[in-house]
Amino acid sequence: MNFKSIFLLVFIFSFGTGTLFAQVKSEREHRIRKSQFPEKALMGIEEKLENARQIRFYKEIDSNEVSYKVKFKKDRLRYGIKFNNDSNIEAIEFEIKPVDIPNDSYSQIIAYLENNFEKYRVQKIQQQYLTEGNDIDQSLKDAFQNLMLPSITYKFSVKGRKNGKDVEKFEIIFNAEGKLELIKKALPPNYDHILY
Repeated sequence: MNFKSIFLLVFIFSFGTGTLFAQVKSEREHRIRKSQFPEKALMGIEEKLENARQIRFYKEIDSNEVSYKVKFKKDRLRYGIKFNNDSNIEAIEFEIKPVDIPNDSYSQIIAYLENNFEKYRVQKIQQQYLTEGNDIDQSLKDAFQNLMLPSITYKFSVKGRKNGKDVEKFEIIFNAEGKLELIKKALPPNYDHILY
């Protein structure tokens, strides 16, 4: 092997492992009152909340940003609409079962979980419609019609053990084909005092 080949292999290896480590984020959400929820965000989705039940408001704290989420039940599905700090919609999501995911995608997701966790348990699965770069009204319409689009993602809430460590809670996001996009480790409940 010549010097260029070795350099190229080292560069590819270091770039590939660097992106894997960069994908780990931490987040936590806690319930808030309706009065603490951004009014601008609430006005934008009032019509979607018609006939909705069990409406709840949350503040989500990531290791580097704050966002808001409204969760509700409508047409026998549990929805969540996530807003950024500027009251713009980031994602629409709802809970699903494993049978709602195409077989090929689900097989890849399970293979990832089995290869990366010594022991795990899936607590919740959500189908997400991201609004970045898309028309927000169309994204809302697609989500409420439960359309299977190539741009959807699946968010798995998993409790598991990695590398002999204690059991931890993770949120793992896969694309429509079942490929890993992001891992978020759940923060402990009292993380607020560390951020502020």
